[in-house]
Amino acid sequence: MRIAMDTGGTFTDCVFVRDGRLEILKVPSTPDDPARAIMNAIEKVLVAADRSLELTCGTTVGTNALLERRGGRVALVTTAGFEDVLEIGRQARPKLYDFFMDRAAALVPAERRFGLRERIGADGKVVQRPTGNDIARIVRRVLECRAQSAAVCLLFSFSNPAHERAISSALRRAGVAVSVSHEILPEFREFERTSTTVANAYLVPVMSRYLADLGAKAARFTGGAKRPTVRIMQSSGGIVSAEVASREPVRTILSGPAGGVLGAQYVAELSGFDRIISFDMGGTSTDVALMDGAASTTNEARVADLPVAVPMLEIHTVGAGGGSLARFDRAGALRVGPESAGAEPGPICYGRGERPTVTDAHLVLGRIPERGFLSGDFPLDVARTRKWMERARGPMRTVEQFAQGIVDVANAVMEKAIRVISVERGHDQRDYTLVAFGGAGGLHACDLAASLRIPRVLIPRLPGGLSALGILRAHVVHDYSRTVRMNVISVVKTRRALSSEFAKLESRGRSVLKAEGFAGAKIRGERLLDMRYVGQAYELTVPESGDFLAAFHNAHERRYGYSDAARAVEVVNVRARLIGVTEQPQLDRPRAAKRRAGATVVETRRALFGGRTFPTRVYDRAKLAPGQKFIGPAIISEYSATTVVPPGWRGKMDAWGNLILTQGSR
Repeated sequence: MRIAMDTGGTFTDCVFVRDGRLEILKVPSTPDDPARAIMNAIEKVLVAADRSLELTCGTTVGTNALLERRGGRVALVTTAGFEDVLEIGRQARPKLYDFFMDRAAALVPAERRFGLRERIGADGKVVQRPTGNDIARIVRRVLECRAQSAAVCLLFSFSNPAHERAISSALRRAGVAVSVSHEILPEFREFERTSTTVANAYLVPVMSRYLADLGAKAARFTGGAKRPTVRIMQSSGGIVSAEVASREPVRTILSGPAGGVLGAQYVAELSGFDRIISFDMGGTSTDVALMDGAASTTNEARVADLPVAVPMLEIHTVGAGGGSLARFDRAGALRVGPESAGAEPGPICYGRGERPTVTDAHLVLGRIPERGFLSGDFPLDVARTRKWMERARGPMRTVEQFAQGIVDVANAVMEKAIRVISVERGHDQRDYTLVAFGGAGGLHACDLAASLRIPRVLIPRLPGGLSALGILRAHVVHDYSRTVRMNVISVVKTRRALSSEFAKLESRGRSVLKAEGFAGAKIRGERLLDMRYVGQAYELTVPESGDFLAAFHNAHERRYGYSDAARAVEVVNVRARLIGVTEQPQLDRPRAAKRRAGATVVETRRALFGGRTFPTRVYDRAKLAPGQKFIGPAIISEYSATTVVPPGWRGKMDAWGNLILTQGSR
C-alpha cells in the first residue's frame, strides 16, 4: 500500500493507491500531535491484507517549529572571533524607514556560542590548526550548556573542511547531535551558511522525535511482517528517507507546498498547459508559484525572518486561507489573517469556533452548500454562523456585507501574492493558466483570474488532495553543491574544468541512492550552475547542459530586464541533483458516459455575487462527464473542495476530468 499525506492546518489529506486506482481521504488535523491525524487516516484506508506500507509525508513540523520558536536547545561552534555572525547578519534593513523595528532574536543566544581557535584561509590553506586541548575545551563547554544539538560552522570550511571534521567528530563521540556546515551547505557567504546550519541543528531534536514516533506508529499497521518505508517531502520537490530528514530537517521547511507545485504541474500537463500559476489555498495559508514549463528553485529563501540557503521551489506564501480570521483593526479597517482558526476551534460553521473566517463568509453568501464537505460527513451550521457574524460585523450594515468584505480583503491579499511571482518578476500573467486547488482554492479562483486578467482557470481532479498527489508522485532526490568561483573563459573549457567537481558530488549521491535500493536506470542526474556577472552580489541558476552561458544571459534578461554579452561571467557554485526514480501513479481518464445535463444538478439555491442575489445551480462533480459544459453562476460540489463559478463565467470538464473555466463566451 502506497500512501501520501499532506498535513495542513485544518485537514490532513491522504491520497493512496488501491487496486491501481487513486483515492482520497481527508481527516481533521491534530495540531498537538500531527502524527495522530496521519495514523487516523492510515487506520481508515488499510485493510488486513495490507502488510507492506510505503508512507510519504509532507510535514509542517519544521515550519511551525521555526515560526513558533520551539525548536531544540542549540550550541554554535564557530571560528574564534566570529561568534556574533548570527547577530550581525547583513547590513540590509528589512524595513528601511521603520526605526522601531525589532529584529528577530538569534536561534542561539550569546552564552551558547563558542569560538574555536583555528583558521582556514580563503584559498583553503591551513593558517592555524586547532590543538587537542582547544577541541576538548569546546566539547566540554557544549556539554556544560546542556545543548540538545550543536551547529558547527567554521570560516572557509567550504574550501577545506578538515577542522570542521575534527571538532564535529569529537562532539559526536561525546554523544552530541551535530549539524556541520560542509555537510549541510558547503558554499560561501558566512552568514547564510551559519544561519542555515543553525536552523538545521535547531530542528533536529523536534523532527527526529516526530519522525521516530511516526515510524513506530506506522509499524503497528504492518504487524511486524515488514518495516514500513517512511519518506518525507523536501522543499525542493523531491523526497528523502525519514533517516535523512531527521539529520537534515532544514530541507523539509516547505514540504507540503512543494507537493502542491508538483501536483499542479502534473494535472496541467495532462490538460495541455505548460505555463501555469499554481494557487494552493488551504485552511491557514495560500501558496502560489509560477511554472514556465518546469518548476523553478531558489537558494535565497527566508523562513521566519531567517535566511535558509538550501534548494527550495520558488513558492510565495501568504497568511490567507479558509480558516483565516477576520477582524477590525484600531482604525476600523477590516483585516483578514494571517491568524487562523486552524483545526481547533476551526471556523464558526464547524460548530466550535466563535470568530468569523473566510469559510464562514462564503457560507453566509450561499457559496457553500449547508451539507458541507466530505460528501456530507462534515455538515455546516448556518444559523450558528450568522449569529456570531452578526455580533462581529462592526460598522457593516448587514452580515452579508460583512461576509462580502471578508472575501474581498482575502482576494486582495492573494492577488498581491500572485503579482509578486508574476508581474514583479517580468512575467505577463495573461500568458498563464491559473491552476487552483486546496480546499478553498476553487472558491476564489475565478475572482482572482478576473482581477489579474488571467484567461482561464483549471480546477484539477482531487483538488483538496492535490498536494498529497504531488507528494505521492515525487521521486527521491538528493541535492549536493560546492562553491568553486571560476571565470567562464568558454563553455567547452569551463565544462571540462568543472567535470571533476561534478564527478565528486555525483559519486557521493549515487552511493547514497544505491544504499536506498536504486541502481542503473533508476538513478538520474542533473547538473546546475550558479552564475553571475563578475562583481555582482547574487547569482542565477541555469542548467549545465547545452550553452549555459547563453542560458545565463537569457535568464538575466528575463529577471532583471537587461543582459550584457560582453561582460565577464563567473560560475560561483556547482550543483548536482541525483534522482532515484520511483513509480508514479497516474490519473485515469474518467468514463465518457452520456448523461443528461439535469441529472448532475443537486439543487438550485440563492447565492450572492457582487451584492446581488442569483439563482445558482449546484452540480455534483462526480456526475459530470468529459465534455460536459455549464454556465455560471454555478457551484461545483465534491468530496474534497467546492468550486464557485460566478456570473459571466462558463466551464467544461475536459477528457482528464479537470474543470476548465473561462470568462465570457470563450
